[in-house]
Amino acid sequence: MTPRVLCDWAPGADRALPLPCYASPGAAGADLRANLAPADRAAGLTLRPGERAAVPTGLRLAIPDGWEGQVRMRSGLALRTGLCIPNAPGTIDADFRGELRVLLWNAGPAPVAIRHGERIAQLVIAPVARASFALAPLDATGRGAGGFGSTGLA
Repeated sequence: MTPRVLCDWAPGADRALPLPCYASPGAAGADLRANLAPADRAAGLTLRPGERAAVPTGLRLAIPDGWEGQVRMRSGLALRTGLCIPNAPGTIDADFRGELRVLLWNAGPAPVAIRHGERIAQLVIAPVARASFALAPLDATGRGAGGFGSTGLA
């Protein structure tokens, strides 16, 4: 089943920018673009090293029930600039109707300029399995309570 994601513009969005789209036939993620406030469009947005910002996309989405949106970094942008998404993948729940913003963090050594309309992230639409939770005694496993790195390096 191919989910249909409905899109609407957030107030003040530049409606001339394209909706999310796939850059190639085999792409898993649809590109999201920076849709900056009118006062910021000419100059863009600059993130200094270590700085982070919630960059607007100008979009509001209606993701079907049983699906989620996963916001992921564009690998080339991360390689060239050091920009990353600190909570990757960021989750967009099916019942969220606010403007989609992409949390970007400059992990690189130099300031990074983000231009209005620039592709800043990818949106992957994925099915969601909902679990039920119950209290019960847990069985023992070989790993037990071993945490981070407890299964070894190799």
